[in-house]
Amino acid sequence: MSDPAKTEDRPKSRRIGALRTLWPFVMPYRAMLAAALAALLATAAVALALPLAVRRVVDEFAAGTFELLNAYFAAALGLAALLAAGTGLRYYLVTRLGERVVADIRKALFARMIAMSPSFFERLMTGEVLSRITTDTTLILSVIGSSVSIALRNSLLLVGGLALLLLTSPKLTGLVLLLVPAVIVPIVLLGRRLRRLSRENQDWIAQSSGNASEALGAAQTVQAFTHVEESRGLFDGVTESSFDVARRRVATRAVMTVIVIFLVFAGIVGVLWIGAQDVRTQTMTPGELVQFVIYAVIVAGSVGALTEIWGELQRAAGASERVAELLAATDTVQDPPEPRPLPRPAHGAIGFEDVHFRYPARREAPALDGVSLRVAPGETVALVGPSGAGKTTIIQLLLRFYDPESGRITLDGIDLREMARDDFRRAIALVPQDPVIFAASARDNIRFGRPDATDAEVAAAARAAAAHDFLAALPEGLDTQLGERGVMLSGGQRQRVAIARAILRDAPVLLLDEATSALDAESERAVQHAVAELSQGRTTLIVAHRLATVKRADRILVFEAGRIIAEGTHDALVRQDGLYARLARLQFTDGIAAE
Repeated sequence: MSDPAKTEDRPKSRRIGALRTLWPFVMPYRAMLAAALAALLATAAVALALPLAVRRVVDEFAAGTFELLNAYFAAALGLAALLAAGTGLRYYLVTRLGERVVADIRKALFARMIAMSPSFFERLMTGEVLSRITTDTTLILSVIGSSVSIALRNSLLLVGGLALLLLTSPKLTGLVLLLVPAVIVPIVLLGRRLRRLSRENQDWIAQSSGNASEALGAAQTVQAFTHVEESRGLFDGVTESSFDVARRRVATRAVMTVIVIFLVFAGIVGVLWIGAQDVRTQTMTPGELVQFVIYAVIVAGSVGALTEIWGELQRAAGASERVAELLAATDTVQDPPEPRPLPRPAHGAIGFEDVHFRYPARREAPALDGVSLRVAPGETVALVGPSGAGKTTIIQLLLRFYDPESGRITLDGIDLREMARDDFRRAIALVPQDPVIFAASARDNIRFGRPDATDAEVAAAARAAAAHDFLAALPEGLDTQLGERGVMLSGGQRQRVAIARAILRDAPVLLLDEATSALDAESERAVQHAVAELSQGRTTLIVAHRLATVKRADRILVFEAGRIIAEGTHDALVRQDGLYARLARLQFTDGIAAE
């Protein structure tokens, strides 16, 4: 198993400054941030004022005068009430701000990722993306909603405490400051290692998520090929690697915490011993010593808290980098700055002009090699050929999931690259070979391409696709939840729901990629009739191996090795006795028998 920290081509986390990438998401809530900072300052000021009251009480006792004792205790109680109220307000504002900002980050990430072209997901597993949207943003939430607030509060207490220590006893404060270099050195040295381990830990977590997502998404295949133990082993290996890095990260942080806290408190004990000598020689009052002790504890506690929070900030910095990478990712397919609108109603004229294309992940072989074709409005054209010949690539490029390396692809005479993708895609309905059924009701799945369709229109589309009878027989009819990827339906039933979705879309261009491959003979005949009716007046491209579909096409294009090698009607191509005739004999036997 490769180390994701080495295999991924991206920079390591070198600085806490990576958290600055979150600022654009915080900016809209500046008022809430200002209120939280005001509450933070107020609570820090109150916390620093409390030892002054304690000093007065101790000195009153030491002097034997008790006239203002009640007033001091009342003042201390009032300060405690202010501290409690301010802390509660700070917690509410900061936590709410964190939840709001992270919700915005997640929405921005999803909006960015859902629009990325397929080539992006050839480089990055879907599970990795999900890990960044969930795990990494959860880390960011802990920072914005807690750690940053605690870090700022302890920084204020540290600075304020040191200032008040200086006012209380410059001599003892000078001794305390001598400890600072001894504390900073291990933080800097161990912090570098902690940063690296934090980022590596997040990478392994992401790989673990990707591994699990892939295996669970293909659970039936894993079980059918008795690959369960191997899949468990792969996941266990990645998870154990993640745990090993996490263990080293935790150990590094623990060592850093031990060293820093010991140095801080050992130094303070030594300083206080000197202070006790000053009280004995009456160069310092007992109240001043108590005040100094309290401020010293506050300063030491702040240093300890900052040391621990530093580790959290390191992890969050790595998570912020990973999130920022997704937000800054550039898509290989871009809409033009000033897109041309597709004229409405669209006619559906399709043109490929000397198109060359290679898939980004398979650069060694061309998927299309100089393909030129024209499809007239309302014409039905079938694309046939062996697997990998380039048939489905035509559909992929027509939907502009990819851009050709050279050549033009036009719809109604306009280059696809000159239009907004959402604009021209509204003129296209797709039935893929492997239909996607969402974990929603049957009605919502059919309505997916036309959310404003009425229930009657949905039912009519289901009937036209020969899907209404089996959907109506479900426990709640068309309102039945179909489960993840349509697990409640058979392959043929899922195909018919996808066809109903395309029928309801009512687009001028219809793309059928093996749309009837999973249907039985009776359902196929019903669907063929529906597709024939649907194709009337629409431009239809059909990728098919079933002869019944191909024979009804106005034209057939025969693909081989990314080129169109023959073109004509079924009868004409059979007479040529070329590749099409061989495919007809080999692959269409069932279709011929059926005819």
